[in-house]
Amino acid sequence: MSPAPTLVWFRRDLRLADHPALAAALARGGPVLPVFVLDDRPPWSPGAASRWWLHHSLAALSGTLEARGGRLVLLRGAPEEELPRLAASMGAGAVMWNRRPEPHERDREARLGRALAGTGIEAREFPGDQLFEPGGVRSREGNPFQVFTPFWRAALALPPPPMPLPAPAALPPVAAPPGPALEDLGLMPRIGWWHGMADTWRPGEAGALARLDTFLAGAVDAYASLRDHPDVTGTSMLSPHLAFGEISPRHLWHAVAARPASAGSETFLKELGWREFSRHLLAAFPGLPEAPLKREFAAFPWQPDPAGFAAWKRGLTGFPIVDAGMRQLWHTGWMHNRVRMIVASFLVKDLLAPWRLGEDWFWDTLVDADLASNAASWQWVAGCGADAAPFFRVFNPVVQGEKFDPRGRYVRRWVPELAGLPDLAVHRPWEAPPLVLRDAGVSLGRTYPAPILDHGAARKRALAAYQSVTAAKG
Repeated sequence: MSPAPTLVWFRRDLRLADHPALAAALARGGPVLPVFVLDDRPPWSPGAASRWWLHHSLAALSGTLEARGGRLVLLRGAPEEELPRLAASMGAGAVMWNRRPEPHERDREARLGRALAGTGIEAREFPGDQLFEPGGVRSREGNPFQVFTPFWRAALALPPPPMPLPAPAALPPVAAPPGPALEDLGLMPRIGWWHGMADTWRPGEAGALARLDTFLAGAVDAYASLRDHPDVTGTSMLSPHLAFGEISPRHLWHAVAARPASAGSETFLKELGWREFSRHLLAAFPGLPEAPLKREFAAFPWQPDPAGFAAWKRGLTGFPIVDAGMRQLWHTGWMHNRVRMIVASFLVKDLLAPWRLGEDWFWDTLVDADLASNAASWQWVAGCGADAAPFFRVFNPVVQGEKFDPRGRYVRRWVPELAGLPDLAVHRPWEAPPLVLRDAGVSLGRTYPAPILDHGAARKRALAAYQSVTAAKG
């Protein structure tokens, strides 16, 4: 008698290679049915850019499964209701999944386990998309790390991450009731603002592997020196593929670690370590996306400015490197990491806007939106999180632009109205002589906005606000 069918619950692990739950289901024998359940309930339901990516990633996964004899069933609703119902209707013997680090996802997993308890259907979970298990990297006293360097030193002292599992060559056929069609999930935006993302990305496991091959063949060895320069292709651009689990961090780790040692490969693995650090923080501090880790920042005197926030979102602040980043984000659903730090510092410190506003905007507009990394990184910039940059470290957007985009190529690409300015003026057009502006076709306040604030004055205001918090603490 052949084993009963096994359901594999897919979430942000939309791949076949290095998928522990899928591998265990296949090893169990019998029919295997991959299932994806769209759960739109708050908190942290997918943002608009993530929904676009998810649509195409599910289409790619479905095609990959069908090419191997399998199929993907789509459902909509609460997983703890939909999965037991489907499992019972099929006479399934088990439901398996890979763990997620987000608190609300862990709650869903617990509810599913309780729903399956006593039904005769086995519930099994497996390691998720992390290099090291949550809680497995701790201080000598057994506490979670809140500073990255000792965390990473302790992580590197552990046995290396397990080797990635191979993708199955074939899946056993399975009969299952049909679910809704992909189009019926309503993931695609009704307004066609996503065409720039479609021109930039290839969602799916094959796209992830192709992006990795390109990175290994080119930028990885120069990664340490080029990754801070948005005017060149110096990063891997694998973050959305990682966010949706189209490739695992274990796969990336071993692909890079297998190369001859270089400063670039070491730095890239360290960046994977920051992603790991963020997940361990979220596991240890579940309130990270909503509340500052440093409690004194709960009383910080933020001064929300709706007009300034709107200008920031639209890339119309009058500071070219900030505007270039926000326009790249809107067009591609992605932003260079150095520029993310610049625009975040501008929002939180120049505009004195609450960091949660930026976190929410990035959640909605980034194709690589990841709860742990998003929360940890915004708190880092705001000075209120783990291993945070001091609040008094206020990025000067002009200096940052001139340092990391010295020839203005990044700004000219995303702020084309400034393309005719010479290098010396492109990051500070308000200081350019009138004839230079005229020859470049730039009219401040008409073709491109004048700066919406004075950075020097904004910096002083931010430091005064910070001092009020530290004084109250003392």
